[in-house]
Amino acid sequence: MIRELFKQLWKDKFARIALIVLGLIYFALLFADFIAPYTKDFSDRTMAYVPPSKIFTIDENGKLSRPYTYNYKREFDKDELKIVYTLDRSKKHYVKFFAKGQPYKFLGLIPMKRHLVTTDKDGRLFLLGTDINGRDVFSRLLFGGRISMTIGFLALFVLFPIGLLYGGIAGYFGGKVDTIMMRFAEAVMSIPSFYLLIILASILPSGMTSIQRFMLIVVILALIGWAGFARVVRGMVLSVKNQEFVQAAKSIGASNLRIIIKHILPQTTSFVIVAMTLSVPSYILSESGLSFLGLGIQQPDASWGNMLKEAQEYTNIIYRPWLLTPGFLIFIAVLAFNLIGDTIRDVLDPKSKVR
Repeated sequence: MIRELFKQLWKDKFARIALIVLGLIYFALLFADFIAPYTKDFSDRTMAYVPPSKIFTIDENGKLSRPYTYNYKREFDKDELKIVYTLDRSKKHYVKFFAKGQPYKFLGLIPMKRHLVTTDKDGRLFLLGTDINGRDVFSRLLFGGRISMTIGFLALFVLFPIGLLYGGIAGYFGGKVDTIMMRFAEAVMSIPSFYLLIILASILPSGMTSIQRFMLIVVILALIGWAGFARVVRGMVLSVKNQEFVQAAKSIGASNLRIIIKHILPQTTSFVIVAMTLSVPSYILSESGLSFLGLGIQQPDASWGNMLKEAQEYTNIIYRPWLLTPGFLIFIAVLAFNLIGDTIRDVLDPKSKVR
């Protein structure tokens, strides 16, 4: 089924583009330590808000040259009363590929120093400029994306088993059990989820590490999102629980739990696949929103949300547009997931496309 589904996705032009884009994003995030010119702890306070480095391939004599760049030098403009950066053309710094740079652990295990692109020891290569603390925005985008792009999947691993089992039990037993369980689920659904996230995130201890805060956000997202999913599963279970294959399983003495897990819940596979694909973008946005408000992943650790927070200032939007890059990536990722989810829904339920 999965193989056939992928073939159908690949036939759709927009879904194919979305798959390629997401594939490239996750590939870059997986090998972020190697692709990034700097490690996640790099910071040069003298290079705050430096614009993206300019890469030259033509030398001063008009001849083709190896790619090189110049460092920026910091100066104070007395007329406009602001700090400006100009190119220091006294020394070239050649761009190097697969060269040694800052040490790191590849995939968190193998000590390495090779980077995809870097420059010499005295040079600075900021492909997307720097932030207020002189940290390379391009490198932080890769490291921050690991959190922003995985939190949705981790939440689903908690949310969907709970929702499937809860909805399956409610629909299978029906009667008072169904009534009580659904009233509880509706009570959970009535809670304004984003405001609850803000309240819960704000009361977390300030001394928590970003990893602990990350895991708690995952749990919070899952615990407030299972109810709506369980309600739909319950409706699907009601429509199949009286079919012949269920009656046959009862007649051979199968337990209720086994019938629910082995025979009934697999009938909801199509809906589960669609729901999972369409749910990931909402969790990406939730995490980004919390981090943007300062209630999610905390500095100095990066996520696309807390990186975007720096771009909310008017002066940064006008004079430092490279700080808006995390927002653009969030938009691209959410759009790609939605395109894939819509295509999967059309493939698994052709009637929905007609409607």
